[in-house]
Amino acid sequence: MVSTASLLVLIFIWTGIAAKFVVPPCDQHMFHYGVDRCLSDFNKSMETSGYGDHCPWPAEKGVYNKLMRCVDNLAIVFWCNGHGFLKDTVFYEVHKTYFRLCGQVQDPPLNTLVLLIGPVIIATLLLPVLCANLTTSSTPPL
Repeated sequence: MVSTASLLVLIFIWTGIAAKFVVPPCDQHMFHYGVDRCLSDFNKSMETSGYGDHCPWPAEKGVYNKLMRCVDNLAIVFWCNGHGFLKDTVFYEVHKTYFRLCGQVQDPPLNTLVLLIGPVIIATLLLPVLCANLTTSSTPPL
């Protein structure tokens, strides 16, 4: 099976048939036109998400995946799939516009911090007192 495939490849190369299977160049103009259509649908969906106030990621995951499928399909149709920078540029702008607040870590509220840290501090302060009490009261009388 492998020898048959390699023999066919050699015949294609020798006869010049392999030269006819050249991949056409990327049609960037049509790719960008299609991306603009995908982005217009995405922008309409994102306008109601409140992306300026908080990170819209969990709620808008479906819309984002739809945009990703749309851009990936355009890259395949217009032979731009190997040109990764085109898709990267599109998603860089999307993230810069809509998901800029998603990477910012916010501190939890004060009452949560007190509930998490308070018991550890109290146990650390009371442990020596408890150990001293146990060692002094457990000595047997002579």
